[in-house]
Amino acid sequence: MLQKDPWLLPDGIEEVLPDDAKYLEDLRRKILDVFATWGYQLVIPPFIDYLDSLLTGSGHDLELQTFKLTDQLSGEMLGVRADMTPQVARIDAHNLRSEHPTRLCYEGTVLHTVGNPLEKSRSPRQIGAELYGHAGSTSDLEVIQLMLEMLAVSGLQNVHLDLGHVGIYRELSAQAGLNKCQESELFEVLQRKAKTELVELMQSYDIAEPFKRMLLKLIELNGGAQVLNEASQVFAAANEKVKQALSDLQAIADTLAVLFPALPINFDLAELRGYHYHTGVVFAAFVPSVGREIARGGRYDNIGKTFGRARPATGFSADLKLLASLGKTSNQAETTTVIFAPYADDYELFKKIRDLRAQGLVVIQQLPGQVGGAHELSCNAVLEKHNQNWQVLPLI
Repeated sequence: MLQKDPWLLPDGIEEVLPDDAKYLEDLRRKILDVFATWGYQLVIPPFIDYLDSLLTGSGHDLELQTFKLTDQLSGEMLGVRADMTPQVARIDAHNLRSEHPTRLCYEGTVLHTVGNPLEKSRSPRQIGAELYGHAGSTSDLEVIQLMLEMLAVSGLQNVHLDLGHVGIYRELSAQAGLNKCQESELFEVLQRKAKTELVELMQSYDIAEPFKRMLLKLIELNGGAQVLNEASQVFAAANEKVKQALSDLQAIADTLAVLFPALPINFDLAELRGYHYHTGVVFAAFVPSVGREIARGGRYDNIGKTFGRARPATGFSADLKLLASLGKTSNQAETTTVIFAPYADDYELFKKIRDLRAQGLVVIQQLPGQVGGAHELSCNAVLEKHNQNWQVLPLI
């Protein structure tokens, strides 16, 4: 067996080097500060948790993405979190137990067994916000606005928004009388946008013709603002929950058009991302340079039921490392003043260095006998003594 090099990392696991780490940390602080101004309070869930808590309401996909291990103390199955949302829902339901709307935010590393094909990392830095305790479309609108503010703070431009509503498919399936097997089969075909297979599937189902027509049209309801008008006609025979879902999407889109007039909005009523998890409005943000969403979210009511309190909830999340890489590419990094200070047994020099650092400036002091000086340490200023005073001078 060949011995691997000791500096190699597992596939999909990466280190972040100084320049990128600084940019990443600065962005983390900026985003969390924005969340705080909207009233979202920071929580820090544990990296490892009981497996059943991590998978609450999340469906089969998240289970496949979760690393599992046995707790040597209790014998219970544990998991390394692949998504922090169930943990935050537990904090709201079990620890905080508020009756009023609760706003929480979070940031931390999650671990996936398999990386996204378009983004090889298996250790994203998940950052997000959740709003609990309000069931109306107004709270969906708030978290979408906050997501857009997060992307703006990240320096991303030309953001596109996708809107959908998983409740439409749920209600149509229920009205049509689909059994669990049929519902899952149809869901899989819709996810692949396989129209020919969809036609064959509808022909094989023994359901009323009006519902066959509505389900067949679902895959075509994708595009701009006209989609909702068309959907209102297509789903005229659907129940009130379907019509309310369309009304909610229209209200959200109308408000976003006023608040963000340059924001391109696309509707996709067959988009069922997180179908086993979400219950209502779903949304995702895209930029042309990336072939997948850069942030996503939606409504997931009643996830807290397992933890003792079924509360309406809506929120979003993103990979902070992806946001940082995209933002750094499209924005020039700020020039930081880095001052080189000589080594000297001088109390006045000590005070000057301390004062400069207190002002937020970077001061690197020479070590006795070290190799390399100001240029090698990427400094752009130096501390020099003139007329008994230590002064910062630009490095020539």
